[in-house]
Amino acid sequence: MIALKFFIVDDSPTVRAMLSNIIEEEDLGIIAGEAEDGSEVYADVLTENEIDILLIDLLMPNRDGIETVREIAPYFRGKIIMVSQVETKDMIGEAYSLGVEHYITKPINRLEVVSILKKVCDHLLMEKSLHDIQQSLSFLQTHSQKQESEIHYQNIHHPIITQGKNILLELGVIGECGLKDLLDILWVLSCLEKEGIRETPPLKDLYRKVIEKRIGPNISAQKVQKEIKAGEQRIRRAIHQALEHIASLGLTDYTNPTFENYSSRFFDYSQVRMKMLELEGKIHNDTTHSRINIKKFIQALFLEAKGM
Repeated sequence: MIALKFFIVDDSPTVRAMLSNIIEEEDLGIIAGEAEDGSEVYADVLTENEIDILLIDLLMPNRDGIETVREIAPYFRGKIIMVSQVETKDMIGEAYSLGVEHYITKPINRLEVVSILKKVCDHLLMEKSLHDIQQSLSFLQTHSQKQESEIHYQNIHHPIITQGKNILLELGVIGECGLKDLLDILWVLSCLEKEGIRETPPLKDLYRKVIEKRIGPNISAQKVQKEIKAGEQRIRRAIHQALEHIASLGLTDYTNPTFENYSSRFFDYSQVRMKMLELEGKIHNDTTHSRINIKKFIQALFLEAKGM
């Protein structure tokens, strides 16, 4: 029996937990990932993790379900199920026109969820069986689909991306929130360096180039600004996560190799020290997150990923 993979996107931890429990208790598949906002969902990540079914909330703070589906639908090959308490005909109609398979209403009703998910799972398993038969007859279609699904992230196995991901994991940056943004920035910097541009551009220019890489150059100025703001928030959270990880390592063992190698390269010493004092409960600092030097972190990450 094939275990289908689910990815749940909802800004409510309670809703995500309820849907996860239903899926696992009914033995419908496995939860392969979660996100709290549409701005953290990418078609290439879903494809890489072989997600079969995406459950996505309609209303979310940074990027709503409709906007997210509109962006990923041309590249995501799985099934999409919209979850929301909004039931206006226009919104539901737009969701279906973009390729959404079904619509689950809030508050969550277990019987409704199980009925819809079983229907989608059965349909998907049938499709997979037909696909296996077709694949045994011809590899041409499979090759074409693979090329299309990977069009946005052809650099995923590039050495600088691999090394960058390893460094970020050492720094305690886990999950997709901010991780992909930082890896995309590494790729952009690598491309600029090949063009002879060695100076790090202003951050907004970097973010804009990342957005163009994902979505293409034909994007409205309003959407660019919205994506830049969401991306910067994700990056700040990721770097803050790294700062807290480094500081906790220093508290445990000041001679820890990761702490010694990365604390001064990626952060200002005073900031690391303040975070250590904060973790010890000796000070209460509300400004650490906002004062993070993003550019220094990115420059250090790029140099480390290149092995310099």
